[in-house]
Formats: sequence, structure tokens, C-alpha cells
Amino acid sequence: MSRLQDPTKLDGVAPEFVADPALLDAVSPSGDRGGIILGSGLQGEPLTVSALRSVPTRIVLVGGLYLARQVAMRAMAVGAWCIVATGRPAAWHVLQKAAGTQNGQPSPLVQIRRLSPVELPRPSEDAPLLVVNDGGPTPQDLFPPRSPWQTTVYVLPYLHPQATAVANGADLVLMQRLPAGQADLAAQIWRLPQQMSRQLTTLKDDQVVALGRNLWRPLRLVTTGKEQAILGPVRRGD
Repeated sequence: MSRLQDPTKLDGVAPEFVADPALLDAVSPSGDRGGIILGSGLQGEPLTVSALRSVPTRIVLVGGLYLARQVAMRAMAVGAWCIVATGRPAAWHVLQKAAGTQNGQPSPLVQIRRLSPVELPRPSEDAPLLVVNDGGPTPQDLFPPRSPWQTTVYVLPYLHPQATAVANGADLVLMQRLPAGQADLAAQIWRLPQQMSRQLTTLKDDQVVALGRNLWRPLRLVTTGKEQAILGPVRRGD
């Protein structure tokens, strides 16, 4: 049994859940290297996703564009380069707005590309790389993470049976509310008990479930005023 503690309340006991030790690199207390505070737990404690790690990492997001763009923005905030491969580039221009400009030109920290293979920059601990594969419900694995400090995020607008391999290969899955049929498919892919799959159908618009091996952690998305100015309010869907 592993215990996560809120560092602002070290005299208390945080909720407990069973987790493989490797998963503590995926969801961990605030302040971890490469961690981004994604939201809060049921007791209001901050929860951090270690999205940028010293091992190649895969993250699958099932839900709306808001969640994907927020994860990318928070990775940029802790120093990541961000490359977005997408068929809808206009939807991602907000990242370039968030990154600002250098010498009057868009910041090179954000690159928006088409859905085709391209040589990636070499990531490092000081310059980690987040690659966003926004290729629809059955994305091609164009940019698999192959080196330390590279994280590839697969943005799935909904679950599709042909995305099972991508889903099963993830180190961490973040899911927003799913319709009943989608929740049933999630149960098949990850062998979820009925209680968990039913919970996926009742999540609020600002709620997400973090799923991994021996990990099931509901959380509430949190947004800042500056993020709302760019992304709008927390929501589900595009």
C-alpha cells in the first residue's frame, strides 16, 4: 500500500490507494521534478502528474480538447518544449499565444505540425520534450517515446476498439466522463469492475479519472485566471 501526502498538510493522512511503485512517478505529491499540478483530490489536496520523466513516457487522454491543451500548457510552464502533430492546427494556436514571442516571432518552444513523421529535437533533463499526437480516435504511432525526457501524449476524443494497443501501452490514462457504451469499452480494455466503469459515466465536467496499473484516482481539474483567459472555463469536450 502506498500513501500520497499533501505536502501542505503533513500532519494529516492523505487518502490511500494501491499502486505499483513505478506509478509513483506518474502521479505523485507536488514538487516532484517534471511534475505539473493537474488538479485536486477529493479532499482538496493538490495532485501532480509527473509527465516529464527520465524514462520514455506515454500518456493517453480520453476526452476533450480542453484537457489536452491544459496538460500541454502546464508542461510548457515547467520548461518543456512542445510539438503538436494535429489535423486541426487552428485549435492549438492558443499554445503559441501562451508561449509568447521572441524577437517579435512566435516562440520556438511550441511547434504545430501536420500528422506526418518528422525528426524530433533531442530532449534532456533541462529541456524535456512533450509531443502531442492529436490524430483522432485511432492515431498512428508517429512519435513513440524512445528516449529519456520525452513524453508522447495521445489525444483520443473518444475510445475506439482499434485504439486498444495505444491505450494499453500508456503509462498513465486520464479520462473525462464517458457515455455508457464508451465506459463499457473502457471496462473491456482495462478490465475494470462494473463500479469503476459506472463511475466514468457520472463524472462532472471538471472531473477526471487517473488510471494506471493498480491505480484509480478521481480528481478535479483546477484552472488559473490566466489559463481561463486563454482556454476558457474548465469543461468537457472541444
